[in-house]
Amino acid sequence: SYIAAGELPALIINCMRGGPGLGTIQPSQSDYFQATKGGGHGDYHLIVLAPASVQEMADFVGLGFDLAYKYRNPVMMLADGVVGQMMERVKLPAPRPRRTDEEIARECPWAVTGCPESRKPNIMTTLELVPQEMEKHNLHLQEKYRRIEEFEPRWEEHETEDAEYLIVAFGCVARICQKAMEDARAQGIKVGLLRPITLWPFPSEAIKRLSKRMKGILVVELNAGQMIEDVRLSLEEPRPVHHFGRMGGIVMDPDEVLVALKEKFEL
Repeated sequence: SYIAAGELPALIINCMRGGPGLGTIQPSQSDYFQATKGGGHGDYHLIVLAPASVQEMADFVGLGFDLAYKYRNPVMMLADGVVGQMMERVKLPAPRPRRTDEEIARECPWAVTGCPESRKPNIMTTLELVPQEMEKHNLHLQEKYRRIEEFEPRWEEHETEDAEYLIVAFGCVARICQKAMEDARAQGIKVGLLRPITLWPFPSEAIKRLSKRMKGILVVELNAGQMIEDVRLSLEEPRPVHHFGRMGGIVMDPDEVLVALKEKFEL
């Protein structure tokens, strides 16, 4: 919350493991609430990116810093222990040249870089003892968050054109669910998949659009049910929404997802 209040660009990487407490070193997705709802005090948001592959983990470093500097806001890459330990072919992005002092002064006029005579000093602080000024800063932040919600939601859709049921999953679970979706379609069940890439801003409009023609939605996560709350809040019309998850570091397989889909919607 200090970084958000100070409007400092930063990229934070969380490779989720099972919890709560010391928990386990095995994979989990149980930090969703912490990342998207705020782990500190005050009205603030992190931009949250959810990679589903090692390539995306590499690519999202650049994207994360770009968004952090564009909006002067902390970004969290919310990976998981599966993607974090996976071995895949990766094309590393080209190194970016280090900014010169002149470029920093031009692109980041707010930065604390030593004050020349040509400008007033920049002061980075999160303390404001005058409540009217603190409210003014909060209103400024909320306007920024509204712009982020308008312009930065990212998601991916698979086989949604004719789908009657929708699976919503992120990170490694989305890959598992893609296989479950393929198996379901092989059995004549028309299933589509939506993968949120940004967990905040959440792709609510995409889910709202798709949900209008779905018979039901299954939210699959490695937790007790966290993202499902944002899915339900995205609906404009009532739809059956169910959750399937594993906890404590246990990763489900595609067959389990397909069984859950059939059982919860009586297919």
